[in-house]
Amino acid sequence: MDEYLSGLTTETINQKTLTIDECTTEQMLHLINEQDAMVPGAVAAEIPQIVKAVDILHHVLKNGGRMFYVGAGTSGRLGVLDASECPPTFGIDPMLVQGHIAGGDKALRLAVEGFEDSAEEGIKLIDDCGVTARDAVIGITASGSAQFVIAALKKAKDVGAATIGVVNNKNSKLEPVCDVCISPVVGPEAIMGSTRMKAGTAQKLVLNMLTTCTMVRLGKTYDNLMVDLKASNVKLYDRSVRIIKAATGADDETAISHLENASMNCKLAIMMIKTGLGVSEAEHALDRCEGSLKKAIRSFTKVV
Repeated sequence: MDEYLSGLTTETINQKTLTIDECTTEQMLHLINEQDAMVPGAVAAEIPQIVKAVDILHHVLKNGGRMFYVGAGTSGRLGVLDASECPPTFGIDPMLVQGHIAGGDKALRLAVEGFEDSAEEGIKLIDDCGVTARDAVIGITASGSAQFVIAALKKAKDVGAATIGVVNNKNSKLEPVCDVCISPVVGPEAIMGSTRMKAGTAQKLVLNMLTTCTMVRLGKTYDNLMVDLKASNVKLYDRSVRIIKAATGADDETAISHLENASMNCKLAIMMIKTGLGVSEAEHALDRCEGSLKKAIRSFTKVV
């Protein structure tokens, strides 16, 4: 028996749910819900580490680098999920934030757990992605023992990239290869070892924080409005109009006409309404302020 694995918090038996198989459906649901309620507190305890990680990611992306999520199983799927939501939410290039899972895209739908043990595949991934010293790699593994993830972070560190770990055990094998290690310990799972549950939920919360706070710092929001979203379908078009109205107080007709004049660029439409500038002038003002709408509006107000 592997002493490391047997000593992990995520692998121990939960005394609170020992007889879950004897419970009614309602009792089972209450037990799981009570365990889930522990997750936010575990994440909150890691905020000092999450702050460090966000500062690193902001620096990396602001200076032309990229961020890569690397994980296996549930952890890998969560990384791919978070990365895939960034382009429509924040209007970024899909290559800027990438999610990679051991076993490739097939592993998103089918369990190919053996790949997490392949250090060679982890190294190959970093090589194939062309990771450089300008980039950041975030390794996600509940146990902290997935060789695919550990080897990927080691290789990333060797080329000078920033390395961040998200793990659900303290003093894990992952920690020594991380510049910053975020380790929300959520305790034993309701079903022993099923880290898709509390551990996965904690990871999802952490990843939400990493990308959201990084994008906010990059000027991808105006107040708490996602002004850089892409109006690529009916729902997002409608949301863009509502965001423009909320940010400017404009009526439907004004919001729609400016959105269309701005080629469906919600942020640009708001800049035009707020300042009265034309398309090119508003674009230049935003460029001068590195895409920060609030800074651009304040800068224009000071000038006039």
